[in-house]
Amino acid sequence: MMTLLEKLTAYGASDYYGFHMPGHKRKLDLMAGISPYQIDITEIDGFDDLHHAEGILKEAQERAARVYHAQETHFLINGSTVGILSAILGSTRRGDQILVARNCHKSVYHAVELNGLEPVYVYPGFDPDTQLNTGISTEDVKEALRRHPKVRAAVIVSPTYDGVVSDVESIAEAVHMHGIPLIVDEAHGAHFGFHPCFPETSVRLGADLVIHSLHKTLPSLTQTALLHLNGDRIDRRKIRKYLHMLQTSSPSYVLMGGMDACIRLLEDPGELFDPYVKLLQETRRRLRELHMLRLAEVPAMDPSKLVISVADAGISSLSLYRELLEVWRLQPEMRAGSYVLLMTAPGDTPEGMDRLVQALKAIDQKAAEKGGRGNQGMDRRQEQIRTGYFPRQEQILTPAHAEEIRSRKEEEVCSLPWDKCVGETALEYAYLYPPGCPLVVPGEKISQEAADMLQWYQAQGFSIEGTAEDSRIEVVRHG
Repeated sequence: MMTLLEKLTAYGASDYYGFHMPGHKRKLDLMAGISPYQIDITEIDGFDDLHHAEGILKEAQERAARVYHAQETHFLINGSTVGILSAILGSTRRGDQILVARNCHKSVYHAVELNGLEPVYVYPGFDPDTQLNTGISTEDVKEALRRHPKVRAAVIVSPTYDGVVSDVESIAEAVHMHGIPLIVDEAHGAHFGFHPCFPETSVRLGADLVIHSLHKTLPSLTQTALLHLNGDRIDRRKIRKYLHMLQTSSPSYVLMGGMDACIRLLEDPGELFDPYVKLLQETRRRLRELHMLRLAEVPAMDPSKLVISVADAGISSLSLYRELLEVWRLQPEMRAGSYVLLMTAPGDTPEGMDRLVQALKAIDQKAAEKGGRGNQGMDRRQEQIRTGYFPRQEQILTPAHAEEIRSRKEEEVCSLPWDKCVGETALEYAYLYPPGCPLVVPGEKISQEAADMLQWYQAQGFSIEGTAEDSRIEVVRHG
């Protein structure tokens, strides 16, 4: 049996091409010729301390703040997750209400649970044609804040995993009217603001706290991210306290060295982005020529994400995913109910992009020859599934209260299969990973729509995570 290192080395030398994160695509190497062991140190003299930065790490973080136009920036070596946790915990007190976009990553819900917060949800829109969630409505935010004046902070995700962007500027204005901070999970938008092809970064649109995953869309090592702080609506000392608590006390100098190299590259972004944008725009032009497959697009969208819809092609997303991987040796980022997501980044090459276009055109041609059967073979229930949609569900308990009940294992707590759990209050999360946005959150009353979606996803071969048992979820029964 191969060791992990042996398998990684073999894969790195293979012809598999990645349309997934990280953004360097195993090609744009900012540490060429340097062994990670050679630069793997601890906090020795002359190399500063991330938790008490006064020298070279302080300068590196200040450089990142300048590049992103933030007042204060912190290196995150535990990924965006630690930034999201610190931002939320540092902006709220235990038991506070918090406005949460329901399509946020699971780390947002974990922060809500850790601080015993009461979430007030706003839902994204939904485009039935592309089966994609659209942005968070500013009017919905205003209405939620009007109805819940005790909300102490707001958090949204923009862009989404699929690249859909909300109107952060107007949402920030609405949130600030109530004197509270806006936290933006912009993990998938670390490249925003560096070229007119891409949306502006939330850092410059009024957000108080912004989290970026450098590794997702830029040439940086996996696990590297940034937390940006702006304005006086936030308690910076408290946020820094949580960063010190939640980040490892032994931060990797390999990761931090890579982050600084990436940031330095962004000081002159044209050299990095101009050829990439030209290649990306040409690739999207060619993909719009598909007939049965379709390049899914909505108005406010990050063009770096290639969302290929199978809705009219007579094939499943699993079939497309497998053919790209097994026949063409192209690794997509993920598949959803009706589409496959392919991530591009500055590390992409003309050869890789051309290989993708050729593959999709060949698959498209085969689908055309078969006539594109659409949803043929699906039962009535499956035809009604809106695969990217977040079902509206009544919140009975806070996530923290639900966990307390679950841990006590009282008589009314039991595990039920998906088709028997409708109307019961969930005590576990249920989500697809990726993207890691919960369909069911502890404390929610499980709707028929949510139960149908979970069964449909499982029947389509998706892995549902967050539950202790496969195909079942723990609930607290009512009566």
